[in-house]
Amino acid sequence: MKRYQRSLIWFRRDLRLEDQRALFEACNQSQEVLPIFVFDPHILNKLSDKSDARVSFIFDVLQELQERLKKKNKTILIEYGTPEIVLPKVCEEYKIQAVFVNEDYEPSAIARDQLVQQKLQKKGIDFFSFKDQVIIAPCELKNLQGKPYQVFTPYKKAWISYLYQHQEIINNYSPQIKFLMDKDLIKTKVKSLADIKFKSNRMVDIDATKVTNLFFKKINHYHTERDFPAQAGTSKLSIHLRFGTVSVRELVRKVFLLTGKGSEVWLSEIIWREFYMMILGNFPHVVTSAFKAKYDKIIWPNNKRWFERWCQGETGFPIIDAGMHELNSTGWMHNRVRMITASFLCKILLIDWRLGEAYFAQKLLDFDLSANNGGWQWSSSSGCDAAPYFRIFNPYTQTEKFDPEGEYLARYAPKIGASPMVNYPEQRARCLMLYKKYL
Repeated sequence: MKRYQRSLIWFRRDLRLEDQRALFEACNQSQEVLPIFVFDPHILNKLSDKSDARVSFIFDVLQELQERLKKKNKTILIEYGTPEIVLPKVCEEYKIQAVFVNEDYEPSAIARDQLVQQKLQKKGIDFFSFKDQVIIAPCELKNLQGKPYQVFTPYKKAWISYLYQHQEIINNYSPQIKFLMDKDLIKTKVKSLADIKFKSNRMVDIDATKVTNLFFKKINHYHTERDFPAQAGTSKLSIHLRFGTVSVRELVRKVFLLTGKGSEVWLSEIIWREFYMMILGNFPHVVTSAFKAKYDKIIWPNNKRWFERWCQGETGFPIIDAGMHELNSTGWMHNRVRMITASFLCKILLIDWRLGEAYFAQKLLDFDLSANNGGWQWSSSSGCDAAPYFRIFNPYTQTEKFDPEGEYLARYAPKIGASPMVNYPEQRARCLMLYKKYL
C-alpha cells in the first residue's frame, strides 16, 4: 500500500467523522490529512431562496464538526468555488499528493468527479473514491442475465442475500483523527453563511445521533405507525442519510441486532433508497425522461393555474392542501402524503410529473435526486417498477384510512371547507382516457 506524506479528504455527502470510508482510507494511507468542504456555486446558484435551510444545515453541521475537531487542535478547511478550480489550487498550496472521496452516483456528480480527477492527475496527484453512501453500489448487484434489476421485489431478495453472504460490507470504518492536519496550518476562507451570500435558517435537528436513538426506541412500531401522517411514526433520518451525517452501515448494523416486523419493514425502506440509486446509476436518462419511453409520448394538458394552486395548497382537497402546506412551511412531507399529492397532480390535474418533481426538489430538505425521481415516476406510472396507470389514489378514501380523526388535516389544512377545484370522478376518467390514448 502506497503511503502519502499529505492527502486531502473531500467531504460531500458524508458530513461526519465516524464510520466514514474515505476519511478512514485517507488516514490509513497518509502521514497527514487535510479535510475540505467546497461550497459549489454551480449548485448554490440554482437556489433562489438565500435562506435555503439545506445550505444552512450543511454549514451548521460543518461548524459542529469544526468545534469537535478544535478540541483536538484539528479543523476542516471550508472553501467556495467550483471544485475543478478550487481543489487543484488547494492541493498545490498545501502540497497534497492524493485526494480521497466517497462515491456519488448522480450523473452531474460523476461528471464533476471525472473532471476534478483529470485536473489533479495532470498535476501528478492521485485520486481515490470509495463506496460509502450505500451498502451495495449500483454496479454491484445484477440479475441472472447479468443486467441491472428493474423490479423492486427481486432486487430486495438479492440485496438481502448479498448482504448475508458479504457481511463485511457493513464493517465500521472508524478513522484515526490524529492524522488530520493541525488547525493552525489551515486557513479557512468561508467563516459564515454571509461569505457565500446565504442566511441562517435552521429547520431540523442536526444531531444525527439523537435522531437515530429516538427512532430506534420506537422502531418496533414502525410498520403500524409509518402510514399515519399525524403520528411521529417515521424515522426523520432522510435528511441525515442525504447529507451523510449518519452512516447507512451503522443503521443496518443496528437493524441486524433486532427482530420484529418494524425493523424488517424499515430495512425495506433502506433497500428502496438503494434501489432508486441503482436505477439512477444504471439508467441516467431517468433524470429528464420516463424510464419507460412510451410514457414520454403523453402530452400533458399542464393547466398552469391548476399547478399553481397545487403548489400553494389551494386545491380544495383537504389531504392535498395539508400536504402542500406541510411541505411549504416545514420543508418536509410525510411519505404517504407525498404519494397522494403526486398521484393527484399527475392523474387528477393531468400535469407532467416532472413539474411536480422539480417543485419537490426545490422545497424538500431531504431532497435526493434518485429517491425524488423514483417516487414521482412511480406515482405517474412511468418508472421501472411503478404503480399501474389505472391505480389512482383517491384523496378522500386515503384520508379516511390514514387520518381518520382529521388530526393531520387540522394541523396543516387551514381551508378545509374550500370547494374542490375540479370534479374528481370526471378528472379520474379523463386521466384513464389520456393514458389509454398514448399507451
